[in-house]
Amino acid sequence: MSFILDADIRSFFDEISQQWMIRFLEHRIGDRRIIRLIQKWLKAGILEDGVVAVSDRGTGQGSVISPLLANIYLHYALDLWAARWRRRVATGDVIIVRYADDFIVGFRHEGDAQRFLNEMRERLREFALSLHPEKTRLIEFGRFAVERRKRRGLGKPDTFNFLGFTFICGKTRAGKFQIRRKTRADRMRAKLKEIKQEMRRRMHQPIPDQGKWLARVVCGYFSYHAVPTNGQALNVFRHHVTDLWRRTLRRRSQKDRMTWERMTQLVDAWLPKPTILHPWPSDRFAVTHPRWEPYAGKPPVRFCAGGAR
Repeated sequence: MSFILDADIRSFFDEISQQWMIRFLEHRIGDRRIIRLIQKWLKAGILEDGVVAVSDRGTGQGSVISPLLANIYLHYALDLWAARWRRRVATGDVIIVRYADDFIVGFRHEGDAQRFLNEMRERLREFALSLHPEKTRLIEFGRFAVERRKRRGLGKPDTFNFLGFTFICGKTRAGKFQIRRKTRADRMRAKLKEIKQEMRRRMHQPIPDQGKWLARVVCGYFSYHAVPTNGQALNVFRHHVTDLWRRTLRRRSQKDRMTWERMTQLVDAWLPKPTILHPWPSDRFAVTHPRWEPYAGKPPVRFCAGGAR
């Protein structure tokens, strides 16, 4: 892919048309009792500052059913249209990856990218949705982007964020092109802030209890972020967690005796070490699609259901 469309739907969960949602559900569900139950769910409203606000738009972000309804809505409003557009209009390869309301689109040709963006705006407008003008952008990205931008006197290709990672045009040690994934800095700061607040609450707990809790937190963080090329960010996260733990222990007494040597022993005993847990995308795709060669010329559209982290 040579161009990436990084799209953002403006206030998606708040702008969903409930009328269109019911029509989409009726297309697949024949039981009117289920439809009425979902209608009641949509009309339940949101409690804010003791006042219940009821709207004829949106699904109430945060409710249990919202992710499911969001995927149903975008399946009809975007997925089916995008798959048809790719078959009938695209002149080159097009890859679409969607996770709930977050999605990116890769294109071989810039003309396809511009045409898809313009037509997608019209398509979403039909279903009461719109793209965020500041967060939606088309960037040059991929194997040949560095050389092309260098010939035009431009800098390095722009990066883009998707599902908690920053995607970067990089190189291997051998000098070959490689897409690098790195944990988003703002997401890491937010997680560390949560840990800091919780550690203050747990300040006077026994050290083993603190260690067990931190071990679960760090293990969970690594389970998602331990992808190839992200090893340095994992080390940085573990170092900051260590420092937060040390500061918490030092506040427990004015006679602080927590040296870095002692802290290193605690961390090695309780916190897991950074290890890449996930395979390379090419290896994972080869396992789940062992006979993918016939489609290599024009990869399929890929959609993922669920909620973004």
